[in-house]
Amino acid sequence: MAWTNMTDEILRAEGYLMQDHDEQAIELLSRLAEDAEEYVDRNCPTTETLQWFSFPTMFDRLAYRRVEDDPRELRDVEEPLDRLYSDLALAYVKVGDYSMAIEALKRAIRWNPMDCGARLDLADLFRVEGDVQEYLALTYTVFERASDARHLSRAFLTFANYFEACQKPRTAAAALRAARNLGVDDSALAAALDQAAGTERDPDAVTDGEATDLLAAEGLPDGANAEIAICLLMCASDAAAAGQRDVATRLTLRARDLVGEPAAIALLELIRGTEAGE
Repeated sequence: MAWTNMTDEILRAEGYLMQDHDEQAIELLSRLAEDAEEYVDRNCPTTETLQWFSFPTMFDRLAYRRVEDDPRELRDVEEPLDRLYSDLALAYVKVGDYSMAIEALKRAIRWNPMDCGARLDLADLFRVEGDVQEYLALTYTVFERASDARHLSRAFLTFANYFEACQKPRTAAAALRAARNLGVDDSALAAALDQAAGTERDPDAVTDGEATDLLAAEGLPDGANAEIAICLLMCASDAAAAGQRDVATRLTLRARDLVGEPAAIALLELIRGTEAGE
C-alpha cells in the first residue's frame, strides 16, 4: 500500500468501528500499524544520527524533549501513529481483548507522549484489570505532561475517587476543588460534584490553601502545570519571531487551555518582559 493512502485507510477502519465491524477494523488497523512502523524504520534517522544540537529553535527542542528516547518519532510520517493505535485499542476493547488494547495504547503513547488522552484511557484499562499501581502511576504522569485542562480535570477526578476509596474524604474534596477550579465543562465532573455536595467530599469543605496542602501531601499539584504553559508560550514566541504564525497561535491556545485565559495572558506578558530584559 502506498504511504499516501494511509489517511484514507484509517478513515475506512474508523468506518468499520462505527458500523461495529470490529474484526475488520482490527485486521485493517493492524496491517496499517505494521506498514507504518516499517516505513519509519526505513526512512527516519535513529538516536545515533540525530542529536540535540540538530534543533536550533526552542520549538524544535521542545519537540525533541518529548521524544528523546527515540527521536525517530519526530519525523513527519504524514499520519499520527497515535491515532492509528488509539483506534486499534478501541477495536480491541469492543471485542473484549483488554490485553491487546493495553499494548495498542502503549504504542499510541510512544508515538505521542504529550497527548494524555491515551494515558488516561490506558490507566482506565489497568483499573478494569485490577492493576491499581499502574492505574495511579499513569494518571500521575498527566500532571507532568498535560497541555490540556480537560485531561488535568479528568486526572483530578480519578484521584478524588481514589482518595474516597482510601477513606480520605478531605483529600477527595481537595481534588474535586482543583478539578472544579480548572473550569472544564465535563459531565463526569458535574456528576461527581453533585454527589459530593453537602458531604465530607464537598469541595467547598476546604479552602484553596487547604486543598493545596492536602494535595501536596499526596505528591499532587493543586492546579495546572504552569511550567508547561510557560514552555509552550516560549515556543510560541520563537515561532512568531520566525514568521510561523499558525504554529504560534496553536501553541498559545494550548497554553491558554492549560492555565486559563487570564493566566495565559499573564504568562505571555511575563515572557515578553523577560525577553525585553535580556
